Amino acid sequence: MKSVIKTVALLGAAWGTLAAVPAIAQTADKGAAGAAANDEQGGLGDIVVTAERRSESLNRVPVSVGVVGGQDLRAFQQGGEDILALSGRVPGLYAETTTGRIFPRFYIRGLGNIDFYLGASQPVSIIQDDVVLEHVVLKSNPVFDVDQVEVLRGPQGSLFGRNTTAGIIKFDTIKPTQTFQSRATASIGSYNTMSLDAGVGGPLIADVLSFRLSALVQHRDNWVDNVYSGPSADGTLTPKKDAMGGFTERDVRLQLLLTPTETLSFNLAGHARWYDGTSTLFHRGALKKGSRDVSAEPRDQIALDEGQGNPQSYDTQGASLRAAWDLGAAELTSITAYETTAGYSKGDTDGGAAANYPVNGVPNGYGLSMGQVRGLDQWTQELRLASQGDGPIKWQVGGIYFDSRDITDFYQRAYLIGANPNNWVRLHDVNTSWGVFGQVSYRATDRLTLTAGGRISEDTKRTQLLRTADSAAGVSTYRGRRDVRMSDTKPSWDLSAMYEVSPELNVYVRAAEGFRGPTIQGRSAVFNSDFTTAKSETNLSFETGFKSKLFNNTLHLNASAFAYRVKGIQLNGNDSDGNGVLFNADKAVAYGLEADAQWLPVQNLTLSAGLSLLHSEIRDKRVFAQTCGLNGVQVCTVMDPFVVRKAFGSNAYFAQIDGNPLPNAPEYNLNLAAKYDVPLGDGGKAFISTDWNLQGYTNFVLYRTKEFTSNGNFEGGLSIGYSAPHDDWSLSVFARNITNEKNVKGVIENYMAAVFNEPRIIGVTFTGKYR
Repeated sequence: MKSVIKTVALLGAAWGTLAAVPAIAQTADKGAAGAAANDEQGGLGDIVVTAERRSESLNRVPVSVGVVGGQDLRAFQQGGEDILALSGRVPGLYAETTTGRIFPRFYIRGLGNIDFYLGASQPVSIIQDDVVLEHVVLKSNPVFDVDQVEVLRGPQGSLFGRNTTAGIIKFDTIKPTQTFQSRATASIGSYNTMSLDAGVGGPLIADVLSFRLSALVQHRDNWVDNVYSGPSADGTLTPKKDAMGGFTERDVRLQLLLTPTETLSFNLAGHARWYDGTSTLFHRGALKKGSRDVSAEPRDQIALDEGQGNPQSYDTQGASLRAAWDLGAAELTSITAYETTAGYSKGDTDGGAAANYPVNGVPNGYGLSMGQVRGLDQWTQELRLASQGDGPIKWQVGGIYFDSRDITDFYQRAYLIGANPNNWVRLHDVNTSWGVFGQVSYRATDRLTLTAGGRISEDTKRTQLLRTADSAAGVSTYRGRRDVRMSDTKPSWDLSAMYEVSPELNVYVRAAEGFRGPTIQGRSAVFNSDFTTAKSETNLSFETGFKSKLFNNTLHLNASAFAYRVKGIQLNGNDSDGNGVLFNADKAVAYGLEADAQWLPVQNLTLSAGLSLLHSEIRDKRVFAQTCGLNGVQVCTVMDPFVVRKAFGSNAYFAQIDGNPLPNAPEYNLNLAAKYDVPLGDGGKAFISTDWNLQGYTNFVLYRTKEFTSNGNFEGGLSIGYSAPHDDWSLSVFARNITNEKNVKGVIENYMAAVFNEPRIIGVTFTGKYR
């Protein structure tokens, strides 16, 4: 109750602060998949992106870019959703988590990383306001008061560097301006879900100093009952109604823009996050052998004998300074940033009471698990010199240095293991990287532009085992490596050509190669298993596409076809303890198609659609992945050829994964949205909007089974409301996941456990801007 009162007070205080600001002007609040507003002729507005580190029309950029406007993102998140709300909203983009809101995993064109290790690297890079966020916890930093989101598909190794073999998700927040501006979106809904996303800013000293203050407050009450009624090993009181499932998110960001001269600017930004919530709930036994049907499993009930309520808590702070100096023919930009975070996540790993799930007559499962970042520090420094003007040659050169260091604890209490009753280890991870890059574009003719870019990057990782998982007598039984260092230096490059067929149509081709550095998996030491490692991977990609504005700018239609080959692809499977094991396969190949459209068929009706098609394959006949198994019994239906080996006295089943699709790589994804406005006599309008997403066949693991897949998952949203003249404010009722679909988003293999999507949220939203 106290947390609810505190959250309501924060919501009221933040809204009151915004309402008290006088003479506040309208901010650009982009919607309709990135379009700012319809143009004066009644067509679709132009979409401006910074995919190549300079502001350009989307139609002039030879890169496959998906765009989501800030207004659209807030609509997806009005039911309390986090950054995962982007999944399926951009063709080729998928996202999920099995570690709660603090550990999102992203996939672009099927490339991602299913590892839940806190030190895991991902081939999708997250960039917020030009700052790269590498650690998985930093990637969960909420996005709020957002201007625009850009998803750059395919390797982006030249301008954005390391760990971008899949692509980039780039978030740009609303910046300080020399006129007063404010906006806010507030909602309340099911399960006492509350959300406030707001920003206010303007000049402090005219033409010299301005600010932007932004805030996000989200809350949801616990809504999942723990129905376990047996003895609890960790002292948790059960059964308990409304035991878990809630969260409280509080975030603030302050930006100061100093422009002492017409040619010099400094943007100093600082942010802080305080998050408390529930880690992912694994519903043990929700999947039955031979079927992926989970209809019998209640979403709002779970039976956990451990986990202490599955709490999760993180505090994050960061600051950045962006300095820009206009030299006339070129601009020099420096971006210095620091991020730090600490927190923990606990959970009942097996998703149920081990005694209730005997295998061969023996209770089987793991108890309390915990991952804790005791402290993480990330420093980045980038310098970039870029040409200015509209000449035939545009160029930019620069360099970046990256340094990330953290100390992490992993804890695992295993059921009925007497030798190691309280296994925990402490690891020290260090990741440093530097890169030097450059790009040049040449307008060879009035219609043809050629672009080439390149980068040299060095990536170094080191993991030290500071404390081993000792026996009950305090004796170390660990026999693996305690200090592993890996480093690699590789080039990245891209070549492209853009041709203007007509003012309404541009076509392009692009070839690029990206690089992801080596990776170390140290968490396995919690069970006295040695570290596993994976060498660097490289992705060679080809794509061609077109971008168009048709029928008097009432239809924007963009499409691209692509193919890629990832050499030495880094994959993650499981060992006999269910811990992640890193390894390299020979390669993975994929090809596909992406298309998106915006259409104004008649006045006051806006339609949009996105489609992605993907075929992916792992190719390596020598690679086998361990499959589902408990006490020597295969608990799922494996459809690949497999072999049986002995591990710790029991049978372990290893499947050949050659020819299998990449995990969490949907074969297709379709998203549709529509909005219809009804003008009213007072100058306002009534509106109705809806959006839907349909996801095709998706394999959750490396091997093929009948159970660990989904096909036909869908979700929809609906909003009906009234908007005042000039869109000064609006009031609407909404529903997210309106049909209350229970979709499987992930699995824990050995326990046939399922992870579900968010429940249906019905509520009311108020948006406003003040002048």
